[in-house]
Amino acid sequence: MTTKDTVYIALFAALTAALGLMPPLHFAGAALPPISAQSLGVMLAGSVLGAKRGGLALLLFIALVAVGLPLLSGGRGGFGVLMGTSGGFLLSWPICAALIGYLAERDREGGALKLGAYIALGGIVLMYAVGIPWMAFIGKLGMAKSLSIMVAYVPGDLIKVVVAAILAENLRKAYPNL
Repeated sequence: MTTKDTVYIALFAALTAALGLMPPLHFAGAALPPISAQSLGVMLAGSVLGAKRGGLALLLFIALVAVGLPLLSGGRGGFGVLMGTSGGFLLSWPICAALIGYLAERDREGGALKLGAYIALGGIVLMYAVGIPWMAFIGKLGMAKSLSIMVAYVPGDLIKVVVAAILAENLRKAYPNL
């Protein structure tokens, strides 16, 4: 791993933390996952940095949260947050970034639309596939209730997919050796 790789990993971990400065919205209850901009960091890390560096950036971010740094939206941090109802979503972030990066690396010429599909697959489908069962189990909500809660998050996540696809595609064109 080069110094450049290390810098990019740290940069995207910091970007994800900075996206947490926007106050979270708790429309489904304080114990349930808040709406935040931080999943945009996951989407960008994977689509811009690729599988390895994107996954490592989010692994670094989650490790920093686990040791207690208040990097999550609303100033949350600590191992307890990762074991709460939103923990499945958070713990899936490195895997989501890696999947997005893997797909994006395999199809560098696919354009923003295909990149958006890859981001949606990793940043929504995979994240929900891990996070919803976790939320149902930890929160004792059941799968049907957890699924119905998460439907409200989809429009915002789709907006983040569009933003991430446009930003990533433009960054990839401007900096082809990134």
